Amino acid sequence: MKVPLLDLKGQYQSIKDEMTPVLNEVIESQLFILGPNVEKLEAEIARYCGAPYAVGVTSGSDALLLALMAMDIAPGDRVITTPYTFFATAGSICRIGAVPLFVDIAPDTFAIDPVKIRALLERLPEAERCRVKAIMPVHLYGQCADMPEIMAIARQYDLKVIEDAAQSLGAAITVDGAERKACSIGDFGCISFFPSKNLGCFGDGGMVTARDEQVARKLKSLRMHGQTYTYHHQYIGMNGRLDALQAAVLLVKLPHLDSWAAGRQKNAAVYAKLFAEAGLLEYITPPVKRAGRSHVYNQFIIRANNRDALKEHLDRNGIGTAVYYPLCLHLQDCFSFLGGKQGDYPEAEKASQETLALPVFPELKREQIEYVVEQIEVFYKK
Repeated sequence: MKVPLLDLKGQYQSIKDEMTPVLNEVIESQLFILGPNVEKLEAEIARYCGAPYAVGVTSGSDALLLALMAMDIAPGDRVITTPYTFFATAGSICRIGAVPLFVDIAPDTFAIDPVKIRALLERLPEAERCRVKAIMPVHLYGQCADMPEIMAIARQYDLKVIEDAAQSLGAAITVDGAERKACSIGDFGCISFFPSKNLGCFGDGGMVTARDEQVARKLKSLRMHGQTYTYHHQYIGMNGRLDALQAAVLLVKLPHLDSWAAGRQKNAAVYAKLFAEAGLLEYITPPVKRAGRSHVYNQFIIRANNRDALKEHLDRNGIGTAVYYPLCLHLQDCFSFLGGKQGDYPEAEKASQETLALPVFPELKREQIEYVVEQIEVFYKK
């Protein structure tokens, strides 16, 4: 049996009849840059997330960069983030000339640990602490970071918060007694519409949410080379616009997002049940969902004994898997100037050696999940 890690063809077939006329309409209009589709998508994403404003941009990576630019983060400023994430998180900080300050992760959620954020800020000398301008938590794999604690720290130290929600659109967490969705809590929320995401377009695309109208206007200017009106530039911006065609695709897909997330959640529950019944929990640890949070399972990540050998076994038997972030950011060659070394962030480094992504996409069939679990059992009990 073949079980791909992700199969977008099934999703497309389910919405093809909706998609085709919408794409044809954009093509016939010949309006490809920004325009009414982008404006409508911005309004719909803001409503969905519970954020006051949203601005469509070229990608999730550029969303992070534009949020930093809108904050006027300057060369030499510090931004706290995690070493266990996709490259763009810290890459955006360095591209602006700022310096990432890495903080280790919580071992159960793989998200940045607020206890360690506070410890970092407390031990920094006052002159260095004054250079810290923001925290960039990552809502990794489909579950929010510990935003109540992170926001409390941000208020105490007068820091901005940029939520990297590239993998977690639709995830939620209880904050001050109310459920809040990712991208509605911090000062900015950054979304990726890369095709493999739970809400993916037909190429690259992204969105930045914001609390403040003036900031949203600045973001719209920055994505247009800093232009405020034709050929007049208030800022040094970039070409960061979302295409109308991608916005049209996302407008078709957005109404299905919650049902697709429910399908992923159902598949995750099946995995958990079958793992327990097969006696596999002494060898692997399924994803942990903390109380007061929802999980949309952009990835289904297990911790596995002898991870690399397990991956090879599953690959040989037709099961798609992936290792996300096998080398933490502080150990990447391009960040060597930061002086990071093995052992600096032990939980992140441990996760990079133990975690494995299994198929969880909503169109996955029960018998495919059973086959995955069966092959994991064969590996550990042979």
